[in-house]
Amino acid sequence: MIRIIIDLSDRMLYLLDDNKVTRGFPIGIGKVLTQTPVGVYTIINKVPNPGGPFGAFWMGLSRPHYGIHGTDNPASIGQLVSHGCVRMYNQDVLTLASMVSVGTEVTIRQ
Repeated sequence: MIRIIIDLSDRMLYLLDDNKVTRGFPIGIGKVLTQTPVGVYTIINKVPNPGGPFGAFWMGLSRPHYGIHGTDNPASIGQLVSHGCVRMYNQDVLTLASMVSVGTEVTIRQ
């Protein structure tokens, strides 16, 4: 089973297959006042080229208004910069999007 773990403390997104980490990607996360929400969610939609600051791809989470997406500001990766979404380099989000499907579980932990 493919699933995603987002570790806010090390600002990394991990792709797991049968509980083994197969890939790790650096991410940007929410600012202190707009923190990325901890919890277990699912990917509910996938949108290529969403436009604006969302970069090359958007994957919406089951928590409304939150998602995993690319960025038009690659310098923001590794930083506390978003309104709570998880930012990835555009090439990384395209790679991830090709490996996961709608319904994939996403665990966000401190």
